[in-house]
Amino acid sequence: MHSDPEAGPPARSRLGLFALAVLIIGGVVAALGITARQSDAARLQERAQAQAEPVVNLISPAAPAGPPPVLDLPGRIEAQSRALVHARVAGYIRRWHADIGAPVKAGQLLAEIDTPELDQQLLQARAELASARANAALSETTARRWQSLQSQNFVSAQAVEEKTGDAAVKQAQANAVQANLDRLLALKAFARVVAPFDGVVTARSTDIGALVNPGGAPGTELFVVSDVARVRLYVTVPQNQVPAVKTGDAVSFSVPERPGQRFDARVLALSQAIGAGTGGMVVQLAADNRQAGLLPGGFASVRFALPPREGVLVIPPSALLFGKTGPRVAVVTADNQVVLKPVTIARDLGASVEIAAGLLPADRLIESPPDGIADGAKVKPRAAAPRPPTPGKS
Repeated sequence: MHSDPEAGPPARSRLGLFALAVLIIGGVVAALGITARQSDAARLQERAQAQAEPVVNLISPAAPAGPPPVLDLPGRIEAQSRALVHARVAGYIRRWHADIGAPVKAGQLLAEIDTPELDQQLLQARAELASARANAALSETTARRWQSLQSQNFVSAQAVEEKTGDAAVKQAQANAVQANLDRLLALKAFARVVAPFDGVVTARSTDIGALVNPGGAPGTELFVVSDVARVRLYVTVPQNQVPAVKTGDAVSFSVPERPGQRFDARVLALSQAIGAGTGGMVVQLAADNRQAGLLPGGFASVRFALPPREGVLVIPPSALLFGKTGPRVAVVTADNQVVLKPVTIARDLGASVEIAAGLLPADRLIESPPDGIADGAKVKPRAAAPRPPTPGKS
């Protein structure tokens, strides 16, 4: 069998063309891959740059607007005077004359106490006084007689002095018995329980036949009498607001049982001390209650009108950053760099926060600082959205 000598060169030519085509296709694929990788790298670089410079909204601190600031605090209402009337003598309640809610006058009878033991002590003291007075009178007569005998030299001076001293002792004993009788009579007067001042009986804790004992232990009072013509209110003012409250300031308050109605009061006294448990100072207010019908022991919402504070600026709560160093805000400089500035909060109003120190009116703040923002970071302020045209104006 013989091969065709003319078949060799065309086969080699087709093989060369195929290899060239493979090389060209490989080069194109490689070029496309390199171009795609370069494009991806560029996009990643743009994304990283965009993330490195977050877009933020900028705001400026504003001056406080609206009505003068007020401070609402809870308070407690107390009667101008409140007396816990206890028994001063032991015995049994014979009858009571005033129930809860009854108006009483000073000295008015509230209850009567039977005192059988005290009555017997009074009888004994009167008998002892009669005996002591008789002994004192006899000793006085004897002493005078011995003094007369001494003038006639029938007795010695020593004997006369003894009789005179005995008379003085007997008179002193009579005086002591008289003092004891006066004490028992004073106690007997307490068998009539009377009101200490004009007011209202706000509690009665006894009844007819009840055994009572003298003393002032809590819970043993027979009556509670309160002077409700005027009331006192006690409010704990936070320490940072203490300088704004002065003696004589006019305030207003409301009570839950009178919705929509406000009452006037005046600052009467300040405790001049900060409570360790409350972090505030107790302030005492006084209010007239002759027509108001305020209830002692009740709750009140007290409103203080605060003077405007100079240099105070208002920002939204979202602009604050909290950390170990306290509250801060993110201020953006002219070259769009972030500066974290510490600030002092004056009041948290909920929808806004008053800043007492650390801000300037010209500062540009980030409205909602992103997480992890630090000093020196670059940001991109977002352009303000155009305002819609006002209807009727071109």
